[in-house]
Amino acid sequence: MHILIVAVGKLKEKYLIAGINEYTKRLSAYAKIDIIEVADEKTPERASELEEEQIKEREGGRLLAKIPHDAHVIALAIEGKMKSSEQFAARLDELATYGKSKVAFVIGGSLGLSKQVMARADETLSFSKMTFPHQLMRLILLEQIYRAFRINRGEPYHK
Repeated sequence: MHILIVAVGKLKEKYLIAGINEYTKRLSAYAKIDIIEVADEKTPERASELEEEQIKEREGGRLLAKIPHDAHVIALAIEGKMKSSEQFAARLDELATYGKSKVAFVIGGSLGLSKQVMARADETLSFSKMTFPHQLMRLILLEQIYRAFRINRGEPYHK
């Protein structure tokens, strides 16, 4: 399986980079992992709704340019479907079984994802009704992908 994480913004926090590197290394035994970063837009402090939509559209255009045409796209969005770790593992297994071996997870910037990115998504996924920093979501996502592979292989880790 080839998993892409296409995300807005460049990580600067060393602790997040270290965690992401650790899970990317662990996942290399199960799948090819690529993390693609696209530039984020500066959001004015009191941006209007129109300005926010324009920012999301510009970021969304960059995201869409990096998503392969043959990828199954899962957009991370607060309004997406919530799954347990077991359900998430079963979904990844189902995608691999039915020939969707290239899966792209898309993480938007601080304003979320554009309508165009949401329209390109084959499905949406939410980790919680809570809001998490988009930089932290990369680490959380990688950990859950790793957990999913361990669950699907019946290997110890998931408790």
